[in-house]
Amino acid sequence: MKSHARSLLPLLLVALAACARGDDATTFADSTASAEHVAAAAQAIEADGMLARINDLAADSMEGRSPGTAGEEKTVAYLTRQFQALGLEPGNPDGTFTQDVDLIGYTSSPSASFIAGGRPITARFPQEYVASSRHDRAKTTVNDSEIVFVGYGVVAPEFGWDDYKDVDVTGKTIIMLVNDPAVKSSGDTSQLDSAMFKGNAMTYYGRWTYKYEIASEKKASAAMIVHETGPAGYPYAVVEGSFSREQFDVPSAAAGDRVPVEGWLSLDKAKQIISAAGYDFDSLKAAAATKEFRPVTLDARASFDVDIGVRRIQSKNVLAKLTGSSRPDEFVVYTAHWDHLGRDTTAQGDQIFNGALDNASGTAALLEIAEAFAALDTAPSRSILFLAVTAEEKGLLGAKYYASNPLYPHDRTVANINMDGINQWGRTSDMVVVGYGNSTLDDVLRRVLATENRTVKPDAEPEKGFYYRSDHFEFAKQGVPALYVDAGTDFIGKPEGYGMQKREEYTSTDYHALSDEVKPDWDLTGAVDDTRALFRVGYIVAQTPAMPEWKAGTEFKAKRDSMIMNR
Repeated sequence: MKSHARSLLPLLLVALAACARGDDATTFADSTASAEHVAAAAQAIEADGMLARINDLAADSMEGRSPGTAGEEKTVAYLTRQFQALGLEPGNPDGTFTQDVDLIGYTSSPSASFIAGGRPITARFPQEYVASSRHDRAKTTVNDSEIVFVGYGVVAPEFGWDDYKDVDVTGKTIIMLVNDPAVKSSGDTSQLDSAMFKGNAMTYYGRWTYKYEIASEKKASAAMIVHETGPAGYPYAVVEGSFSREQFDVPSAAAGDRVPVEGWLSLDKAKQIISAAGYDFDSLKAAAATKEFRPVTLDARASFDVDIGVRRIQSKNVLAKLTGSSRPDEFVVYTAHWDHLGRDTTAQGDQIFNGALDNASGTAALLEIAEAFAALDTAPSRSILFLAVTAEEKGLLGAKYYASNPLYPHDRTVANINMDGINQWGRTSDMVVVGYGNSTLDDVLRRVLATENRTVKPDAEPEKGFYYRSDHFEFAKQGVPALYVDAGTDFIGKPEGYGMQKREEYTSTDYHALSDEVKPDWDLTGAVDDTRALFRVGYIVAQTPAMPEWKAGTEFKAKRDSMIMNR
């Protein structure tokens, strides 16, 4: 181990020196001694240890790690023991390793009926639709509501876009498309216009969370998103498995203003309703990709009865701290979500959503990085916070709660490094940054990887909106520069396209499925490379006086600049 650490020493020195270059980026400590102990500490990150932790977290005994269950209690106790065993300090200033997270859970039992073109259309829950109501009451009812097709349901003034125009949808059921408006390029209609909604890269307007937010603002009675696998980024089975289960939210005084019924329609069911109402789905979809689109009132009506079981729980974020040596009041925050989907008691045989990749693996990587920092001879200049958050699968709620109730000020939080899934298929010559180009953290990672002859690449699937689907997004919204990585796509010794093939296999087969378990053919050598790289990135950021920054044109930059100016 010691000889291997020495072999990494020249590489780490290069990385430290590279990150020290520039007008305002001189490191606090970039001596040979510092580099040597960092290189040695990085060796604490090992495949065997990572796999053991994944197996612990994804074990059947953890019961799928759903918030508010015995599985949560076991998971929180396990993470607390792990942090204590590493000799880390409690992450909460109150002296504990947890932050209480108030959540409200909604279990919806819906029935729905449609009339289109004068004839009734039945829909099976959850095979053809899902519907829920996040209201603190026993029942939500929508009777004989007129259906309006509102295209993508987007209001984006910066793009001159309004899918609602002057049409009042108060009290109506709106049907909308998932993702951003697919605006064709005028020069090449096979491509999307890069000046509109970032071309093929999803913006927040494309996320289902936004769709329900704008529906609430427009005072619709029900909002139904048409599922399409490509634009959604996952098959309908994910909708069926995730949105038909108990939903959670952070309690809010504004919850009563939320759209009463929110849900999804399968593509076939949406086409059936629209066709019976006298329209062609594909024609409406094509029209919706233009600025000139106006809402279309269908010859159709919808009714919903949603019985709601409401419960209030107190879930927990789990966190530990390594106090910085010279700037202890400034923080680099590593995050990973510990939760998954719990159990499916209706399934025959295996009922446990083990969530091995999503996200026992990211949480294991968090613990491995914590172990590496704990192995340092000297703590870095800034403090490091290791934050395992709850309820990501319910809408980034643990991160949202922390971001709204930070234990350490956001203007003193210099960076967030988030892990949601790791590379389980072997070594790569690259790493993917989701949201590449947003912040200078990308540059730090690029320099670290360059010492290993590796490269940084942008997200291979920007149209799936991964940047808005994990916990770093809640930090970004508060102005904190965030780095979110994914496995590389150029696998060493594998044929071209292997990486994308494995990603697609996981999405179609294991994502949010009972089959997301540790597989016998997993190869975590690449995960070790990636996790050590993220350890080094965090160390360098903790050692560099200049804080990471959002780059020009990024929507989070103004908030950060104002925060730092006024602190």
